[in-house]
Amino acid sequence: MSRVLFRGLTKVFDKDVTAVDHIDLEVPDREFFVLVGPSGCGKSTTLRLLAGLEEPTSGEIRIGERDVTHVEPKARDIAMVFQNYALYPHMTVHDNMAFALRLRRTPNSEIRDRVRETARTLGIEELLKRKPAALSGGQRQRVAVGRAIVRSPSVFLFDEPLSNLDAKLRVEMRAELARLHQRLETTVFYVTHDQVEAMTLGERIAVMKDGKLLQVADPLTLYNNPVSRFVAGFIGSPPMNFLEGRLERHPLRFVHPAFTMSLPSRFEGPLTAIGDGRMTLGVRPEDIALGEADGQPIRVTVEVAELMGNENILYLGLGKDSLIARVPPRFAPRPGENIEVRFDPGKLKFFHPETEQTLA
Repeated sequence: MSRVLFRGLTKVFDKDVTAVDHIDLEVPDREFFVLVGPSGCGKSTTLRLLAGLEEPTSGEIRIGERDVTHVEPKARDIAMVFQNYALYPHMTVHDNMAFALRLRRTPNSEIRDRVRETARTLGIEELLKRKPAALSGGQRQRVAVGRAIVRSPSVFLFDEPLSNLDAKLRVEMRAELARLHQRLETTVFYVTHDQVEAMTLGERIAVMKDGKLLQVADPLTLYNNPVSRFVAGFIGSPPMNFLEGRLERHPLRFVHPAFTMSLPSRFEGPLTAIGDGRMTLGVRPEDIALGEADGQPIRVTVEVAELMGNENILYLGLGKDSLIARVPPRFAPRPGENIEVRFDPGKLKFFHPETEQTLA
């Protein structure tokens, strides 16, 4: 069993910089778990604490039934894949993958079989005699992953492993990692700042900010029911649009300097308790429609149109604010053109203007 458990995990640097702030988290056995957040949020420090590369200020770390809080990294039965591959340049691919097994004094025949089987799984059998300098970035990353797999650890730790790859290779490696997890059935703890990676790989995702876990949920729950404005804006590409305005109750409507929108009755309960006053509205790009659509029309100006082939991304001016809309390719207005858009009233989100918590 390779469950990962944090209880009150905290890491403070230089007495006043709290990188990880009292995290309580359980990652079940065999789950592909992703920790995502902006640079400096504490996600890599959390991974290093799990790996034993940092000593926690307080709290407990368990892998399976073992308390490993103060156990040496080599005794934790984990394998880590870094962003920069960390391959030995003077060794062949075979020797890089076999290195940890040799340190464990594994018999040569077993090393040979395990390396070949892992190389076959990753499609790098023909590279075993090459050195890292003769490999592409994608091949080096496969070798780094293979070096971790060959050890058969209880937990795999990935620290932004795809950041150095180009866009096409990142897509390929994401699919490869997902297939590997299905085949190996081992717990994966994966750290990234890329929410697309998080959404496509994670069975569950934790969003982190300023050392705290803001929300832990499956990808669709994070996307459709974010607990705060930060989570709503971080998850999704292009990101959610936010508009500052006022809530009026009689009748219930959202008033923006450039438009006024009547709100469905479903918002009466959660919003009217707040009373009249400032409010933040959120709407995702795909929930903004052009042309003949239901809803209340809002006049905007096209500033930039990105024609993607399968869809168009429009950057729209709305008074002093701006919007991003994702629309079908048949809608291709030109920059400078004035058009009407409509928000899907069933998909709107509202956030408290001060706490930024989701209200509805």
